Amino acid sequence: MPDKQLLHLVFGGELVRPDVQEFVDPKKLHIVGIFPNYDEAQKAWRGATGATIDDAHMRYFIVHLHRFLDPANKDHDHHH
Repeated sequence: MPDKQLLHLVFGGELVRPDVQEFVDPKKLHIVGIFPNYDEAQKAWRGATGATIDDAHMRYFIVHLHRFLDPANKDHDHHH
């Protein structure tokens, strides 16, 4: 039986300042994609982060979509 699907969104953009999580222009966010599990999302996050490593204002995030889709379910992935 395959692992349970746990959707994760990877996205990022230019922050107003490196120390705050507020984007300069939310309309210009880079949506890397939606992935079926944390491991694949983390690989995509690493790729996006690596490509923008020299820009302190660019930041990427992993959102645990499965937690929003099924908030009553406590069966979250084991990484967090």
